[in-house]
Amino acid sequence: SFRTPIGRARGLGSAKTGAQAWLGFRIASAALAVLTILFIILVISLIGAPYEQVVATFKQPCPVILTVLFLGFTFHHAAYGLQEVYEDYIQAKLTKVVAIGGTKLLALVLFLAGAFAVLKIAFGA
Repeated sequence: SFRTPIGRARGLGSAKTGAQAWLGFRIASAALAVLTILFIILVISLIGAPYEQVVATFKQPCPVILTVLFLGFTFHHAAYGLQEVYEDYIQAKLTKVVAIGGTKLLALVLFLAGAFAVLKIAFGA
């Protein structure tokens, strides 16, 4: 057994979620890298375009889906990254929980606002 004698005595061991969280974060990061490249290509293609062309572009499903996915992965990645910082540098338990919860709530609100704006353009206002 890899557990220490005190760990065996207390019945404490690994929470067994570290590898799953690590892998999930890596997969989300890889997806965000691909989405970022595609989003940059989309934005570059719209530079200098008239308003009507931009709106027409966002009435097609692919740019809308790409943008909403990009926003979702971006805010998820940011919230998770800040959570790691909070866990490392905030010592007070309550302060840490409030900071993490507030960050996740802010990320959710910003994602919903961005997705709403994109969908409002897509479906007409």
